[in-house]
Amino acid sequence: MTLIIVESPTKARTFNRIFKMQAEQDKKANSDTTEKKPTKGKKATAAAVPEYYVFATLGHIRDLPASAISIDYDHNYAPTYEIMKGKQKVVDKLHELAREHEEIIFATDSDREGESISYHAAYVLGLMKESWPDISYADRPVKRIVFHEITQRALEEALATPGEIRIDMVKAQQARRIVDRIVGYELSPLLWKKTGKNWLSAGRVQTVALRFVVEREKEIEAFAAIEYCTIHGVFEPELRAKLIAKDGVAYESTKKIELFAGTYEYTVGSITKDQKDELVADVKSDTYTIVDVEESSSKRYPPPPFTTSLLQQEAINRYGFTSKMIMRLAQDLYERGLITYHRTDSFNLSTHFVFRAKDYISATYGPEYALEKPRGYRTKHASAQEAHEAIRPTRVDRTVAQVADEGKLTKNHIMLYELIFNRAVATQMKEADIRLVKAHVKGKKGYELTAEHQQVLFDGFMKLMSPAFVQKHQDAATFTKGTELTLTSLEDEVKETKAPYRYSEATLIKILEERGIGRPSTYAAILTLIQDKGYVEKEGRYLKAVPLGIAICDYLSGAFPKLFDIDFTADMEAQLDKIADGDRALLDVLGDFYKPFATDLVQRKQDVSKIEIDEESGEVCPNCGKPMQIRASKFGRFLACSGYPECKTTKPILKKVAGKVCPKCAGEVVVRYSKAKKKFFGCSNYPKCDYIEFAWNKLVKAS
Repeated sequence: MTLIIVESPTKARTFNRIFKMQAEQDKKANSDTTEKKPTKGKKATAAAVPEYYVFATLGHIRDLPASAISIDYDHNYAPTYEIMKGKQKVVDKLHELAREHEEIIFATDSDREGESISYHAAYVLGLMKESWPDISYADRPVKRIVFHEITQRALEEALATPGEIRIDMVKAQQARRIVDRIVGYELSPLLWKKTGKNWLSAGRVQTVALRFVVEREKEIEAFAAIEYCTIHGVFEPELRAKLIAKDGVAYESTKKIELFAGTYEYTVGSITKDQKDELVADVKSDTYTIVDVEESSSKRYPPPPFTTSLLQQEAINRYGFTSKMIMRLAQDLYERGLITYHRTDSFNLSTHFVFRAKDYISATYGPEYALEKPRGYRTKHASAQEAHEAIRPTRVDRTVAQVADEGKLTKNHIMLYELIFNRAVATQMKEADIRLVKAHVKGKKGYELTAEHQQVLFDGFMKLMSPAFVQKHQDAATFTKGTELTLTSLEDEVKETKAPYRYSEATLIKILEERGIGRPSTYAAILTLIQDKGYVEKEGRYLKAVPLGIAICDYLSGAFPKLFDIDFTADMEAQLDKIADGDRALLDVLGDFYKPFATDLVQRKQDVSKIEIDEESGEVCPNCGKPMQIRASKFGRFLACSGYPECKTTKPILKKVAGKVCPKCAGEVVVRYSKAKKKFFGCSNYPKCDYIEFAWNKLVKAS
């Protein structure tokens, strides 16, 4: 028998289901051949089904211990690994199974973490040996299979052509682990010393991600709003046009401001609030004609299939999921055999998929929607692994409705599967054909207005992805050159230019990927960490840096400018990729990183200054009358009396729900959190008043 080692129980169950299906198929094939008379001269045979036992390690079984840094600086940064807490029973079972089976195959995920899990499992079984920084096989190569979807076809192909553990990928994972361990375990105690808070942490990628949020908060605070006015004319025959210029001089201009992550551009009208009334009166007194009608056509192409970061961005924007939740759902869909591997930065789609997608599209929507030749997409990032595939359904005939009918998935699973299914199928549908019509309206006094109209001539992929847009844009434009218009009303609105938006999880992931910070598979953990540590908090779907996060970020980016520089962090990712590709030695990368870092670290440890975090709240202590300060703990921010330790009064910081009054006692409604960090709304007079309402009832946003 053959022992197959995976990392997840769900994955193990999917493997077993596939092997059972294969055994039934082979049994049927064997039965069919025995019933029929063999061809003369040939012996009828049926392939024997190999017997497999699939065992899940439940993730990593060996890692750096948490109790110490476990990196030996004097011996080439050698790591000290040990069996993880609670995993000794798994290791014992592995040894028992290894003795019972003639062959062992490792089938963990195909990324660096998966390769590392296989390596450490092989090591504890005595199949591999270490002589840092070298890794080698104990006596013979270890069998390793790699696949990007858990289907019968993919498993059969992988088992037919097993490879070996990819040692360079293991070394790349070790290098990342060592660098991150050094940064975290050397800088976190420095923060504890400077703040007196022993729960704070610093991280190589974590702090750079925090820096984006902090710098954006500073840019918002420094932004000076400009007041302006927009004017639209409503005409008969039916037309709504925007005032854009007079005598060829535009009323709008583009403003630019330099931001931490690049240049931010925004459009502002030059019509001021003071000019509005006089201008409106003059515009009303003019007469208007359509002086020109421009027609053009454009083709809209479907977006590329999902990579990890694109999936996270889309699901966050569309459904409000968190990045952590998305990765958990995607992992479950992958391990159930419903989608291909979800940690990828490639746009590739297999030939097997695109031709079956063509058949599905022709049968479902009509042959006019199917492409004659498959459509491909160019992967933007040089480091993308082109051997991988984009995220797609493993079977195009397994529709969303069929998956929902199986009843084994939650509503969130089905929503994410639908997103992946539609996006992948849409890539192989014909482009949409759009007619664009632009009417230029001019008054005798020189006022110029424009109106635009879109008509969908052929919906193509939009039939699947944007049916509401198609329905809304069916009618043809009625603009005719030379038509005299009657102005029936003017719509004027005073506006202010808006500061750059705070980052949402989606836009932060987007900028991290664009700048080469971290890797898509790490984004969920990074975003979760900076929120759990209390460095940023969510306001609606946006991430806001709090004073604690700003203070920590300012200190670290000032004290270690190179380490937390965007380009340096991105270059480290590139160096890790080179290790994985066998183009760079692990020790060279570690040495280039550690030597300048150690110099800066020595200097910073000599600095005895403190980081001031506490902020004034504007409230006074109800017991002693001294000012209350906003302080931070590992459980979140709270109010504490500045007279501590003489006065130990504390109060929680409660966000008020604007416009909402407690129906029981007329008190204020505030945001609260359960022990499981679930948001709900309750009365500020609790425990005297026990009114609560759950957050998903969509109350007014907290102020």
